[in-house]
Amino acid sequence: MGAGAKHRLVFVDRLLATLVHLRHGVTHDVLACWFDVDRSTITRAIGEVRPLLAERGCMISPGVRLRTLAEVIDHLGASGQTGIIDGTELRVRRPAAGRKDRDRFISGKNKQNAVKAMVFTDGEGRLLFCSPAKPGSCADITHARDLGLVRLLADGPEVEILADAGYQGLGAQTGGRVVTPPHRKFKKNAPDWYEEMHERQRKAHSSRRIRVEHGIAHLKNWRALTRHLGRREHMSDMVQAVASLLSHQQTVDLSPRRQR
Repeated sequence: MGAGAKHRLVFVDRLLATLVHLRHGVTHDVLACWFDVDRSTITRAIGEVRPLLAERGCMISPGVRLRTLAEVIDHLGASGQTGIIDGTELRVRRPAAGRKDRDRFISGKNKQNAVKAMVFTDGEGRLLFCSPAKPGSCADITHARDLGLVRLLADGPEVEILADAGYQGLGAQTGGRVVTPPHRKFKKNAPDWYEEMHERQRKAHSSRRIRVEHGIAHLKNWRALTRHLGRREHMSDMVQAVASLLSHQQTVDLSPRRQR
């Protein structure tokens, strides 16, 4: 404690520089000009503040935050709400030629270099949890299993989790707690009545889980998550920091206005 070079920026300025970088995607060089310091000073400040923001978790009410997936499941069970999960991809720069793990970041869906995060919202689209980033080649269902979602739902309270077709298979492993779109029984020459029923069921499920898409859209309004050209190792802290700040904003917007 107390060792090393002293900060030329007070904590408020370091926090402000980090917020501007996350919200608007301003480069470190521009921030260094604004604060009249060296670029390395801004890089150091953001590197220190960003993990602190990521560790705060998602706010659901003043003074109450959810930091782990287990806390989210307990919250949904206690409140009786429905949860919604979905995976989202964030574009990153391509690894250097010759790296053995270069192909791990290629998304099988978009054929681009990306990392993937699992977003968890409630039925109203409010952010409850955002997972650390995984390479883009990781499937949504594999990511959910690695996070321990199957074990938490099997041993936890009775909750309903809505998911898309990328999570089909989790319903059987969690006792029906994960609800996915219905399987298509006829691949060819399906009767007209089945086509109408299947389309009606698919649209009904899609309309219930559309809120998570809105939550992801709000996340990607932050320019730092549109396309990241820095180090991929920082993506986990970056996406969780943005989720923490966005959940705080959503909670403040929903709280009643203070009367004068």
